[in-house]
Amino acid sequence: MNKCYHCGEDCREDTFLLDGKYFCCNGCKTVYEILSTNDLQYYYELDDRPGISPKTQQGKYDYLQNEEIVAKLLEFDSDTVSIANFLIPDIHCSSCIWILENLSRLHPGVSNSQVNFPEKKVRITFYSEAITLKQVVELLCKLGYEPYLSLSDSKKEAKDIDRSLIYKLGVAGFAFGNVMFLSFPEYFEVKEFWLDQFKYVFRYLMFAFTLPVVFYSASSYFVSAFKGLKAGILNIDVPIVLGISVLFIRSAVEIILDIGTGFFDSLTGLVFFLLLGRYFQQKTYSYLSFERDYKSYFPIGVTRINHKGTNNENEEQVEVYKLRKGDCILIRNQELIPVDAILKEGNAYVDYSFVTGEAEPLAVEENKKIYAGGRQTGGIIHVEVLKPVEQSYLTQLWNNEAFDKSSKLTFQDITNKISGYFTKAILIVAVVATIAWFFIDSSKTLEVFTAVLIIACPCALALAAPFTLGNLLRVFGQKKFYLKEANVIEKMAHIDTVVFDKTGTLTTNNSNKIVYEGEDLSEEEKVLLNSTLRASNHPLSRSLYQLLEQHNIKTLDHFSEKVGKGIEASSLKNSIKIGSRKFVDEATNNKEQINQTSVHISTNNAYKGCYILKNEYRSEVVPLFNELSKKKKLFVLSGDNEGEKDVLSKMLPISTKMCFNQKPHDKLQFIKKLQQEGRKVMMVGDGLNDAGALKQSDVGIVISENINVFSPACDAILDASVFGKLGSFFRLSEKGHKIIKASFIFSLFYNLIGLGFAISGNLSPIVAAILMPLSSISIVTFTTLVSQVVSRNEFKENKN
Repeated sequence: MNKCYHCGEDCREDTFLLDGKYFCCNGCKTVYEILSTNDLQYYYELDDRPGISPKTQQGKYDYLQNEEIVAKLLEFDSDTVSIANFLIPDIHCSSCIWILENLSRLHPGVSNSQVNFPEKKVRITFYSEAITLKQVVELLCKLGYEPYLSLSDSKKEAKDIDRSLIYKLGVAGFAFGNVMFLSFPEYFEVKEFWLDQFKYVFRYLMFAFTLPVVFYSASSYFVSAFKGLKAGILNIDVPIVLGISVLFIRSAVEIILDIGTGFFDSLTGLVFFLLLGRYFQQKTYSYLSFERDYKSYFPIGVTRINHKGTNNENEEQVEVYKLRKGDCILIRNQELIPVDAILKEGNAYVDYSFVTGEAEPLAVEENKKIYAGGRQTGGIIHVEVLKPVEQSYLTQLWNNEAFDKSSKLTFQDITNKISGYFTKAILIVAVVATIAWFFIDSSKTLEVFTAVLIIACPCALALAAPFTLGNLLRVFGQKKFYLKEANVIEKMAHIDTVVFDKTGTLTTNNSNKIVYEGEDLSEEEKVLLNSTLRASNHPLSRSLYQLLEQHNIKTLDHFSEKVGKGIEASSLKNSIKIGSRKFVDEATNNKEQINQTSVHISTNNAYKGCYILKNEYRSEVVPLFNELSKKKKLFVLSGDNEGEKDVLSKMLPISTKMCFNQKPHDKLQFIKKLQQEGRKVMMVGDGLNDAGALKQSDVGIVISENINVFSPACDAILDASVFGKLGSFFRLSEKGHKIIKASFIFSLFYNLIGLGFAISGNLSPIVAAILMPLSSISIVTFTTLVSQVVSRNEFKENKN
């Protein structure tokens, strides 16, 4: 079978030949012609078959004629020049970048275009007098790069990029370097005339450099410590602030009274390393969205029908937010229904898989209700709005308390758990040492008390988790598991229950299996079957047509489609019926198997058999479940009926519990009930029907075939290609937890050495300057090396 020269897909039928090259469809051929005509064939030299087959649809972007909608999509608009920024999920290689940055050669109205590859976005500057926004979008669609436009684009909020941590780190680093430089003469007690003359200048310079570090760079630690104490929690920032405060006060007193050089170098170094750890942990995947809701799924505009005439003038493009009860709107094939509505005209086959999890599209009769979030998979339909978009069935899911951030329990990590004991222990040691010195040498009591608090400042303790989790966060990302934040890894280490959605999570979105049961079809009957399926808009017909072996297509003499029943057609003397058992074989008394998706066939009024469409489960499901079931409780939730229960029971471990016919609210309540039993729950899903459960769970993971297209709010996005490695990610998170514990023991070793100097009254600035940075550097080195080695070994074992 020939491969399409443009997109690389199999040329199954109606193969197009041009310039000695095969194309799978007219769309691919058209793109090739456009590129060839404009001398852009270099596109095919950058990568082998780099294109995407264009899926153009007449009228889909008519709403871009609405000036209000256009104004909300444009970044900049003047009388002559406009700028728009589009998310294009299909950008995947250098050829994509090259063609999108050469749009000006395809249309003179485009001034320039720039691609942001990590974010899969293209920023296009165009002359509004020469080309409209709608034409720009249609140009992209013709090339196969359809923009992802949604309701969330109508209310764009400027990204608030917080760079304060970088500024604080910069100030601390600058001060640390200068203070260290100015401290060298004091370290080595250099006796030189000019150094001796200017040592007071140097000390006050160090004091000046330290002021912004304490009052600006370290401000977030003071705020966090205050909030912790206010809430009755001794978090890790409390001993840190205690150490910073004592260091600053004692150092200031020493230089003002001229009784010492102070510990400004240790103080600035402490803050610098702490901020460095926080910055390292802050690595995020900003090009992915972890907080999407229904607005990212709904269209920005629709076609409203005004019943004032019979021509096209009775149609207008409006924003979805402006729809009101009683409005009549037009929905095209593959368009999403944004509101709860009543079907008024047309054949509706609604795919609710992304909303309810039900895999099979539903046929809807006229004057029956259609819910928001379904996708029309037949021809054009007219529906009457029942409720505005904000009051639809789907949007009610976002009113649940699970989506209220304030209702989420705060996760207390291991560092903050230990810090409570650490702070109390240090204070006890300081008090005991002070009392002891009061009887030995009362002049040293204050010095010993402050020395204990200074040297015991838990810098190394505070760095263990950020550097360990930061390293693992990068490893996870390299392996296509993208986390919202680093502490998700620590949460994963505590998970004891994993709940999986079925449709789209355990099953693939790209393929199905078919099984035929019945009498063999003759070649002539197969040709008639293919020809009839090809003429149908029903999603099951199209799925079956794609899966069947292709035969010569013939013209039909008669074709009719009955909603909710099936299709019938004839050619010459042969007739065929395709659909439900009752429709194709009226005389039968056999009942339809309600728990399976089947398409029955009869030819010339004689029943032949049926094709049973079965879900294609991911190949990694069985080994993954066998692996996870050894340590964790597993559940499968599905919006489907129990048709797949027997299949799953044979595939999965016997301990796996399964629940079917689960609506979105049922899934959320199921997760909540498990948590009330004291379980730490991870939810793995893929669609809006899982949104509540994902948000309610301790860790919510979305599995995605394409990480740049819509996915519900979650803690992490797992690329479908690495679904089978979920067990490895669990093990790695657990090992990361152990590395943090080992680092605490390592840092305790340094604290004991430092306490020896402090309690004995021998803590000098040079000892502090050596011990404190050395402990920090040691912890950073240890956590980085060990986490890298552990990660490499884990995935090496998994590969074998």
